[in-house]
Amino acid sequence: MKNVEKYTRGYFMPPIECNDWVKKEYVDKAPIWCSVDLRDGNQALVIPMSLEQKLEFFTYLCKLGFKEIEVGFPAASETEYDFLRALIERNLIPDDVTIQVLTQSREHIIAKTFEALRGVKKAIVHLYNSTSVSQREQVFRKSKEEIIEIAKFGAKLFNEYAAKTEGDFYFEYSPESFTGTEMEFARDICNEVIKIWKPTPNKKVIINLPVTVSMSMPHVYASQVEYMCKSLIDRENLIISLHPHNDRGCAIADSELGLLAGGDRIEGTLFGNGERTGNVDIITLALNMYSHGVDPKLDFTDILSVAGEYEKVTGMKVNERQPYAGRLVFAAFSGSHQDAIAKGMKWREEKKPKHWTVPYLPIDPKDVGREYEGDVIRINSQSGKGGIGYLMEQRFGIVMPAKMRESFGYAVKSVSDKAHKELQAEEVYKVFEENYVNIATKLKVKEHHYKQIDGIQASIIIEYDGKKSEIADVQGNGRLDAVSNAIKKLLSCEYHIVEYHEHALSRTSKSQAVAYVCVEDASGKKYWGAGIHNDIIEASVKALVSSINNMLA
Repeated sequence: MKNVEKYTRGYFMPPIECNDWVKKEYVDKAPIWCSVDLRDGNQALVIPMSLEQKLEFFTYLCKLGFKEIEVGFPAASETEYDFLRALIERNLIPDDVTIQVLTQSREHIIAKTFEALRGVKKAIVHLYNSTSVSQREQVFRKSKEEIIEIAKFGAKLFNEYAAKTEGDFYFEYSPESFTGTEMEFARDICNEVIKIWKPTPNKKVIINLPVTVSMSMPHVYASQVEYMCKSLIDRENLIISLHPHNDRGCAIADSELGLLAGGDRIEGTLFGNGERTGNVDIITLALNMYSHGVDPKLDFTDILSVAGEYEKVTGMKVNERQPYAGRLVFAAFSGSHQDAIAKGMKWREEKKPKHWTVPYLPIDPKDVGREYEGDVIRINSQSGKGGIGYLMEQRFGIVMPAKMRESFGYAVKSVSDKAHKELQAEEVYKVFEENYVNIATKLKVKEHHYKQIDGIQASIIIEYDGKKSEIADVQGNGRLDAVSNAIKKLLSCEYHIVEYHEHALSRTSKSQAVAYVCVEDASGKKYWGAGIHNDIIEASVKALVSSINNMLA
């Protein structure tokens, strides 16, 4: 590409080695979650949410288990102010939920913010100012010392306004554009704020380290977070918060490595909604932890409902490949994938293991409200016999012999390929029914009666090409063999039965049986048929007749 020389790495590594996070294997406990859907998420919408939509979404976020929710920037607009007042005046904030509001370090904005908070039981008040080299030089045109004074000015005003406003207030500070800030300067400005706020074990201060713009690979952010954790004063009385954006597609990795590096808290949104490429997706983060056996302390047991609510209030769409929630993320179209999943599920039924290890499925889809049928095994021209057979067994109770599954698989794929579409379960069953079940085209067995004489002796009425014939006293080593011998005698054709299987059709409302028969003609070619009836003998005869009709065709 052209102009590559225009770009350089705009981030700053810590001045000391900060790689202790590498020694940790995984995130072993849920962080403090703070939803910023109603602020970061809302300001990124083409059409921001209305007051009623925001109220609905706030209630839904509480239902999902969020204990901290940033509700907006009340001094920024009338809608933001009215929303906060509605939450307080309508008593909509649960006792175990803390709301959070955002403000710049400007007195009239801070004053308006605390005014909007009057009557609140408790709240986090979030102060920020930009600290990066580009912001200092290009936007504010101020020195480091002047930027620190902005932060100190706001921090002191927080103390003053909190003292004269009724409510229980906790403070948060963000060196905005942290990732483009020299680490020593980020440390210094945060420490100056901490000195003013004087955190205690009962009144901890939140220091938020935002990936305002993603500039580096995730390991760099982890080292930056670790440096801040080691360098900030009063660390035991601080909550280190992470707020990753997704410009480089690394928000999940930034968050996970940042938590390993000492982060205690995550600010993010459902499905990563936010400015530019978005914020970190809390759902993916939480369910990644869940897949490692860590309770995320959020409820995503009905993930499609979460997606539906999100789409309703934001007007955004959840991508079909969105981790965990996308409509296709558990779907297996590939034949080899379907076969492995089907065998994995069978193995679970047999072994009943404690842990989930099914191939290709990082978590059990049922744990997030998804179904195996429709969500996991999806049928198209790429599907294989294993997946198709699994679908037939799970949905319809049809347990085909292995060789028949192969034959049926080709028939299904052919239909899908010609129609150029995915087949629904009912359409797959229709292929089975039309190609194998109770086929009575040229040949029909109208009646069959048996006597126990030197084995089995059968008298059979057969209709072939519309003409009825009675074949009497035909011997066989069993009923099906006797019927087969009668058909051979009438048609003067050579074939033999090479496979026979039967089972109860337990998934249907009626008590029925299904039989499967494979016949082989003189050239060695095999033909399958199936019979379904409430009498197993009748089902067996129908399966034989179906296979012969397929041979004759």
